[in-house]
Amino acid sequence: MQRPIANSQRFELGPRETLAILWPYVRDQFMEQLKGIWFIVVYLFLFQILVLGLPIAYAGMIAAGTLVVILGLMFFMEGLRLGLMPLGEVIGVMLPRKSRIPVILAFAFILGIGATLAEPAIAVLKAAGAGVKPAEAPLLYSLLNDYARQLVAAVGVGVGIAVTLGVLRFLRGWSLKYLILPLVGTLLGFTLWANGHPQMRHVLGLAWDCGAVTTGPVTVPLVLALGIGVCRMVGGSENRNAGFGIVTLASLFPILAVLLLGLYHLNAEDYYGAAADPFVRAQSASVEPRRVESEVLAFGDAEFQTYLSSGELPPRSKLILRQGEPRLVEGRIVHSDPVIVLEKVALDDQILFAGDLWDPQSSLHQQVMDALWSALRAIVPLCLFLLFTLRVVLQEKLIHGQEVFIGLGFAVVGMSLFGLGITLGLTPLGTQLGSNVPATFTTVFPWGLPGTEGPLFDHAFYGKLVAVIFGFFLGYGATLAEPALNALGNTVDSITAGAFRKTLLMHSVALGVGLGIAAGVYKIAYDLPLAYLVVPPYLLLLGLTWISSEEFVNFSWDSAGVTTGPITVPLVLAMGLGIGGNVPGVVDGFGVLALASVGPVITVLTVGRIVARNERRTAPQE
Repeated sequence: MQRPIANSQRFELGPRETLAILWPYVRDQFMEQLKGIWFIVVYLFLFQILVLGLPIAYAGMIAAGTLVVILGLMFFMEGLRLGLMPLGEVIGVMLPRKSRIPVILAFAFILGIGATLAEPAIAVLKAAGAGVKPAEAPLLYSLLNDYARQLVAAVGVGVGIAVTLGVLRFLRGWSLKYLILPLVGTLLGFTLWANGHPQMRHVLGLAWDCGAVTTGPVTVPLVLALGIGVCRMVGGSENRNAGFGIVTLASLFPILAVLLLGLYHLNAEDYYGAAADPFVRAQSASVEPRRVESEVLAFGDAEFQTYLSSGELPPRSKLILRQGEPRLVEGRIVHSDPVIVLEKVALDDQILFAGDLWDPQSSLHQQVMDALWSALRAIVPLCLFLLFTLRVVLQEKLIHGQEVFIGLGFAVVGMSLFGLGITLGLTPLGTQLGSNVPATFTTVFPWGLPGTEGPLFDHAFYGKLVAVIFGFFLGYGATLAEPALNALGNTVDSITAGAFRKTLLMHSVALGVGLGIAAGVYKIAYDLPLAYLVVPPYLLLLGLTWISSEEFVNFSWDSAGVTTGPITVPLVLAMGLGIGGNVPGVVDGFGVLALASVGPVITVLTVGRIVARNERRTAPQE
């Protein structure tokens, strides 16, 4: 045998050779993220251009922001793979072996809170308060603005309790059914009560949407790693339901937490305009209170001349009819011999993504630094907690530490880019489409464009039907593009030994999400209370859950978690708020995500019942 050369020459790779080696991997990772976003972005662009007949405002900025989102997700998911996931998996395996149950449950609680704060979609939730008018929904406005940190903390505590209870379920061998049934029953009772209260009614949409925001790319892998570790300790690695159920609980408990937070401030009367509101007390002490109404401005001569030549209403104008005789004629209010006054109003302080966001003089550097700081605040505490648990609690060494720290750096960079891209790309795109979709059935001020548009149809019913169809295909196509759904399909196919095929599951989930978003658009278009659309499907779910097997209950309820990914949440949330802001009489646009979450659980459980029945029919008789 030939001996190896003792002093073999080491080859150093130059930049070109390094790039040639890394490029295929980087390209594949980029394309994987692109697959999850291309459909929804192209669909929104085409709908606005071809159906609404409107150009895309700030198209260059939105396109650049979308590219930044893809790059951010690429770095973030790589950071999860190299940094957070190895830490979570090691702790998930070692903690149940080396620690007592109280320590495991305490870790689960803190992990749930930390993972929630690190979720990219939480930043979208923080920004959602800008679209709520305080005079119309005072309690909702205060939760999203005055008590935004308490709101995020409540969501985190809800997830922490859910993860703790989920781990305890694995340790005790409890059925997921007996946790879901009383919890959902409590939520439905709370919802019915809140629907009858003038202040709490507006909090319902926010609370139910918070359940969808929490089950994202950070929370799900980490809590599943812990759940699988516990399952291996108590039931062996062959446990077919290992890890299932925690995601479901993590999407239900935040709803209860937000409702309880709203109830607390309702009873404390410290929300906007209430007796104990500090701004009301300041007003009584001769301190100027917050301005609610928009400032009335004056039109200039140039705007007046443009109005004379075009005959179109000037942008940012309010039409006031005085004198004359109003009559109701064939569903229209007709004024005879009125005096028409056009007043110019300032952009309302509370409009989501107001014009100054797109000011060319705005500091991009400041936006980048804000995104970086937000990422550091979210990622670093979670990583320190995981490292503390590994080194101090478990007294284990960090294996492949260099890779882990590189991964954590990737996670910070990725989350920074993702947050910046959301601000500059996805949220403005969703807000723009949401603001313009009502043009199918009412007159709107197009987002970022002068003048007015719509309605496209003479009869509002047909315009609203088009808007609902738009919501269905948006949900259906975006869900099929979610990478997490593909992974869930493989898992379920394996668990059911091919009885519930991957393609069948994927289309069942997509159908449920499409129907859910369509129902959400319908709710906003007709200004229906959310309780009317949430309570009936969840009552149906309680019945389906009771008669279904534990196996189908586990992955059916968890299927809702994969539908609310980092792309879907900001776009759908911004779209719902945009639609709600442009439909007359609608206070807010929350609730679309909630309906998009309940839809797939119904469709998957229903299809699961059919699959189970067919299995029994084809099973050989003994």
